[in-house]
Amino acid sequence: MDGWHETEVRVRYAETDQMGVAHHSNYLIWFEAGRSDFCRGRGFSYKEMEEKEGALLVVAESYVRYKSPAFYEDILIVRTRVGEVRSRSLRFIYEIYRPADDMLLAEGETLHLVTDEHKKVRTLPEVYRHMLSEEIPPQKSLSFPANQAPS
Repeated sequence: MDGWHETEVRVRYAETDQMGVAHHSNYLIWFEAGRSDFCRGRGFSYKEMEEKEGALLVVAESYVRYKSPAFYEDILIVRTRVGEVRSRSLRFIYEIYRPADDMLLAEGETLHLVTDEHKKVRTLPEVYRHMLSEEIPPQKSLSFPANQAPS
């Protein structure tokens, strides 16, 4: 499970202080954006999982290690992957970097418990376990399969 999913975010003015530095709390929000986009990339949304299966992902732990600041108007890439899928929990791993100078700004993790609508811990539905665990093959840059382009 080492496939990263990338999500682009731009640091907004409201996310910064008077010096234009992004506030530390925004990194968890950017992690959430990356996590939601990761799930959509795997073929489902949080909302779908809640409505179809009654399964909610509750954040039980979060960790962020800050390495370098982000600034107003920076374009950032949130890299997200699944670190661990267990019967009733899963862990996401994140990196936030700035491509303009190839700087790693932060790294972190979130641990999620699977619960029902009454907040009782339950088993992760098998269909989502499979979608979260499977390796996604890298996208090929070819428009046609090798040796099959039109003449």
